[in-house]
Amino acid sequence: MLISNAYAQAAASDPTGGLMGLLPIVLMFVVLWFLMIRPQMKKAKEHNKMVGELAKGDEVVTQGGMAGKIVKVGDNYVTLEVATGKDGPVEVIIQKQAVGTMLPKGTLKAI
Repeated sequence: MLISNAYAQAAASDPTGGLMGLLPIVLMFVVLWFLMIRPQMKKAKEHNKMVGELAKGDEVVTQGGMAGKIVKVGDNYVTLEVATGKDGPVEVIIQKQAVGTMLPKGTLKAI
């Protein structure tokens, strides 16, 4: 015969029941949870709390980099005074979620 006979090997019995194959995937998920997902959820929770506490007179910086003082607060929008011109204050209406950070009082006068 030119070709030798091929026989099926007996399946090796795994004493762990295949759990060792899932271990790397579970470890990767745990690492991603603690290094990426959990800190992002914490940061989002803090941002929502800060947005909920916005009040008239607060000095803020938007996510676009615009600094101003809150003049009016609505349900979904705030009005920022960003400058003072010849004709009066320059006001911009932005979404509340666009507020990036809150500045300490008096910061805008120092800029």
